[in-house]
Formats: sequence, structure tokens, C-alpha cells
Amino acid sequence: MANTKTSKLSEVMTPNPVTLPTKATIVEAAREMESSDIGDVIVVDGEKACGIVTDRDIVVRALAKDLDPNDTRLADICSKDLVSLSPDDTLGDAEKLMRKHDVRRLVVLDGGTPVGVVSLGDLAVTRDSGDALADQRSQAQQLSPSSPSDEARD
Repeated sequence: MANTKTSKLSEVMTPNPVTLPTKATIVEAAREMESSDIGDVIVVDGEKACGIVTDRDIVVRALAKDLDPNDTRLADICSKDLVSLSPDDTLGDAEKLMRKHDVRRLVVLDGGTPVGVVSLGDLAVTRDSGDALADQRSQAQQLSPSSPSDEARD
């Protein structure tokens, strides 16, 4: 069990997040999510993170509004108020920020460049081995060939 006061995000984050440029389409994002078995992509302008798009964003902000997924750009539907921390911030910092902004994922940035993603599931697993979510994720990891952090990001 990790200590939320001292454990760094770099210890629990999913490194090397998938990124796509602002001009990428929803279809490109959906295909990348499917092939990488993830639930989000970081939207970048050059090397700098400028937003995040989740599978839910695609459904609620695009498909439910009849936007054409082949023409709609990620810049049009991404969450632009990116909630982020650095790799050296602690798990406790992440928990506080997630509660404050009511988000399930935080982008981990190093000088504006995305280096990882931390999900609510990642924090639950590190928090308490007796936690129901941690137990569920642990069981899923044993059954699934995918990487442990991918489970939490969906």
C-alpha cells in the first residue's frame, strides 16, 4: 500500500500517454483508444498538452449531438480546462485535485509536455488493498493480459 503523503505520481501513473493533435478527428481518437485499449487521449498543440478527450466525451459531446465523427476535430470537443500535476506531486495532491475539480483522470505534465495519466482507479489500488475497487481491479489484472494501468483508465 502506497503512502499518499509521500508517494509520487511518477510511481503510479500510466507513462507515455497517447497524444493526438488538435486537428485529429474523433474517428482517429476512437481508433487509437480501441487499438491501445484506453479510454482517453491527450490533445496536444505541438508538444504541449491543451486538452483531453475521453470515450464519454465522444459520445456526449459529439455523437449525441449528431456531429460527424469524420469531420469533427478534437479541438472542438476536448476538455480544455486541463487538470494536471507534475510527476513529483504526491498521490495526496492528486486525490485533492480530483475531488476539487470532480474529475476521474489527471494528466501528468513535465514542463507542459504530457508524461503520464493518473486515474481514480490508480489511486484506489494504491490506497487500500481492502478497498472494493482495489479488489476488483486486482482481480481484473489477474485475468487480463493488458497492462495494469490500462484497466484504470477505461
